[in-house]
Amino acid sequence: MLEFDGAWRFDGPGPLEPDAVRGFRELIDRICGQATRKWVLEHFKSHFAAAAGVPHYTSSDESWASSDLDTKMNEAGENAPLFIEAFYNACEELRIQRPDVALPDVDRLNRILSNAGAGYQLDPPKLVATRVHIPISVPDAPPSLDEQARQVISQALDVSERALAQGNGRQAVQEVLWLLETIATAFRGLDADDGSIQGRYFNKIICELRQRGRGHQEQILQWMMTLHGYLSSPTGGGVRHGVDLKDGLALGIDEARLYCNLVRSYLTFLIAEHERIARRSA
Repeated sequence: MLEFDGAWRFDGPGPLEPDAVRGFRELIDRICGQATRKWVLEHFKSHFAAAAGVPHYTSSDESWASSDLDTKMNEAGENAPLFIEAFYNACEELRIQRPDVALPDVDRLNRILSNAGAGYQLDPPKLVATRVHIPISVPDAPPSLDEQARQVISQALDVSERALAQGNGRQAVQEVLWLLETIATAFRGLDADDGSIQGRYFNKIICELRQRGRGHQEQILQWMMTLHGYLSSPTGGGVRHGVDLKDGLALGIDEARLYCNLVRSYLTFLIAEHERIARRSA
């Protein structure tokens, strides 16, 4: 068994890249050439079935064993660490059972993972994640926000993180962008330097805050509006109004992680700013 974050066994950080799945399947076919093909297929199938959390049944013939293995590999591939562990464990067990069979070494497995951009490398007994998303911490909502607001913030951040872990970047960004707009509404009615905030929607509220801001505050709020506008635009992030099919750009998972952290940093700023204004006007 490989060593990695135990939480991944229950909530996987995302699927394995299809190219990596195909690469490991090709290795199995090469191993089959050194022993009884159906026996080797069943051996790997049992490990992938366990990784996918489904029963393993022996196939009726070699052809079905091959297609059933493909099914189990695809199912296990929904959780990349468990897939990699299943293949590694199957090889280690086979190494003991059949020392006469040549098996791929760790360097060969890592080459498949690297070429596919899988984001993992084997360093037995550890499985190392090479691109794990470490989100910027968002502090607890201040006392100036009620309990319902705190729950909204916590739930939205959790949904965004789960979406990233599942490889759904657009949903992850959409959730934190929605949260940014939602928190902005908490400023409505607060007494700022020269009167209360009157805007009802994000752009109006942030614009009013920016007009009352000074120095860094004014610049930060301008950057916030720029990021919000870009992510909302069909030719930008396209997470609110759809993506322009002609001029739009697909949002990759790496870009989504960056945008999520940028928005989370602005959430942190807005929460602190809300507390400062509320405390001063109390």
